[in-house]
Amino acid sequence: MFYQSIVDRLARILGWRGAKPPEDKDRPSEVETPMSKHFERDLENLQHELLSLSGNVEQMVVKANRALHDRNWDLAQQVINGDNTIDLHEVRIEDECLKILALHQPVAVDLRRVATTLKVNNDLERIADLAVNIAQRAQALVDSPEFAIPEMVDQMADVATTMLREALAALVALDSAAARQVCATDDEVDELNRKVIDELVAQMQANPKLVPAGVHCFSATRHLERIADHATNIAEDVIYLVEGEIARHKRSRLATR
Repeated sequence: MFYQSIVDRLARILGWRGAKPPEDKDRPSEVETPMSKHFERDLENLQHELLSLSGNVEQMVVKANRALHDRNWDLAQQVINGDNTIDLHEVRIEDECLKILALHQPVAVDLRRVATTLKVNNDLERIADLAVNIAQRAQALVDSPEFAIPEMVDQMADVATTMLREALAALVALDSAAARQVCATDDEVDELNRKVIDELVAQMQANPKLVPAGVHCFSATRHLERIADHATNIAEDVIYLVEGEIARHKRSRLATR
């Protein structure tokens, strides 16, 4: 499972404990105190919660894509049923971030760590919502066996899922170079989406009876494209965490660095 691989990797590099973020000259020197020990413990617990959430969300995306490909109603329903758990997990992580900000008042790189967790947490929750939307489209297509889902939809799903995995791996490894590669891959998903739309339009023009199914499929591809966008957001947050650079809206420059 992807989540287990992330945990194993975290055990090897000790996540935010062993693979320390780059030195921050603005970060004040600290004397080991009971409060700083509590702070480190809270940060470690927070990152563990985020890893747990990311693993569950990645599983939802994989299941939703499989349900769409197989037109599997039951598998799609599993994804839909899991959304409430993700929502509760997201709220819990946000609450912990706010507590850390209030109790410990982190600065410099520690503040970036908490800010990044807040942003990634939100992106993961939105990705879970998009997985649910794909699952709902899969259920809608169960009753349209005559409709041929374009083969490039599977390719889109593979690329978007890989982007999510690699963005999360970059987060664990604090690898801004890998994060930039994720950002560069987003254009591939956009191009695939355009080609799928062209094929769907051609199908619906050739057979107007396929319009309802075509619209459902179009919606699913739009959700896949948005998953890739959120994976890109996570990658940009990794760059911010590691380098202190706000990378959003600079994707063309990121891809060439």
